[in-house]
Amino acid sequence: MVKKLTKHGNSLALVIDRPILDLLKIDPETPLDVSTDGRQLIVAPAKPSARLKKFVAAQEWAHKRYGKAFQKLAE
Repeated sequence: MVKKLTKHGNSLALVIDRPILDLLKIDPETPLDVSTDGRQLIVAPAKPSARLKKFVAAQEWAHKRYGKAFQKLAE
């Protein structure tokens, strides 16, 4: 598939077609890793870091353990 860049303000944008977004499960909230090997532009969904995985696990644990208390504090 050959694509052209689109003017977006002072920058250029690459529009990715819906079938490709659906195939890769990319939505507007998906962080993307943009890199190059010096000849090609590589765009891929970013893999969550080990630090983020630990944070999410701790957040889920805290919610399970203290969820009711958090709810009462929020009210």
